[in-house]
Amino acid sequence: MVGDISFFHSEAFTFILLPVLIFLARILDVSFGTIRIIFVSRGRKFLAPLIGFFEILIWLVAIGKVMQNLTNVYCYIAYAGGFAAGNFTGMWIEEKLAMGTLVIQVITKKDASALIENFKSSGYGVTVVPAEGSTGQVHIVYSLIKRSALKDVAAIINRFNPQAFYSIEDVRFASKELFPPRRSACIMGFLGLLRMRRKGK
Repeated sequence: MVGDISFFHSEAFTFILLPVLIFLARILDVSFGTIRIIFVSRGRKFLAPLIGFFEILIWLVAIGKVMQNLTNVYCYIAYAGGFAAGNFTGMWIEEKLAMGTLVIQVITKKDASALIENFKSSGYGVTVVPAEGSTGQVHIVYSLIKRSALKDVAAIINRFNPQAFYSIEDVRFASKELFPPRRSACIMGFLGLLRMRRKGK
C-alpha cells in the first residue's frame, strides 16, 4: 500500500505518466467537443448532451491535475499539446463520420446537359435554374446529397465541367431526399468505364 502511494509521488509518475495522461485526456475531451458540435448542428437532442457530459467530465479531471501540479511545466506542455492533437483528431473523426446532408450549387456558363444527365444517371436529384451572370447567361444546378457522396459529386463536376463554380452548404432538414442507392466500388468503376466508352464513340 505504501509502495502504491509512493509511486504517485515519484518522478516517473510526475514527469512522464501524468503529462501523458493529461495529453490523452485533452485529446478525448476536444474530440468529444467536435463530435458534440456536429450532433448539435444535426439536431441530435439526446446524443449531444450525453457527449457533452463526458467531454466536460474529462476536461475537469485534466485541468484539476494541471492545477495540482502548477510547478510542473510538462503538464502545461501536455495540456496544450493534447488540445492541438484533439483538434486534429476531431477533424479526422468528422471527416470519417461524414454525417448529414449537403446542398451543392453549381454555376456554369457551359452547356450543362452532360453534367445534369450524369447527375441523374448516378441517382442524384437535380434542379436546374437559368440565370443571368455578370458575363451573360448561366445555368445554376442544385443537388441535395449525402455528405459521404461529396467526393463522388465533385469528381462528376470536375469531369464534365472543370471550369464550373460550385459551392456547398449544410442542410439541417429536408422534407424529401433523393439519394442514389449504394453501389460497390467495382460496379461504380464498371459504370465509369462504360460512360467513357460511350463518350469516346
